[in-house]
Amino acid sequence: VQLQASGGGLVQAGGSLRLSCAASGSVFSIMEMNWYRQAPGGQREWVAGMTTSGSITYGDVAKGRFTISGDARRLMYLDMESVRPEDTAIYYCSVLARVGSYWGQGTLVTVSS
Repeated sequence: VQLQASGGGLVQAGGSLRLSCAASGSVFSIMEMNWYRQAPGGQREWVAGMTTSGSITYGDVAKGRFTISGDARRLMYLDMESVRPEDTAIYYCSVLARVGSYWGQGTLVTVSS
């Protein structure tokens, strides 16, 4: 499975941004897709996820501001609203497939104050 994340960039605090993740390859084996992020000097943290059965869950960092959508197999989106400087991070998409887990290269989101 190959993953391509895109949509990152520079955004002002209070603004919005949409991240996209496109999966290719053995997508039929994907069971769930997730967004993670890693701030400069910080640890990678889970943001939100969705399963092919339709379950959606959010981490504390995302609740009330971020919305995950997509088909959980080929495409996944993260709509970020009311962004804050502390949302600055590299955002990664990751999938859990029957044959293993895979990570994309990440897309950088920078929120200016």
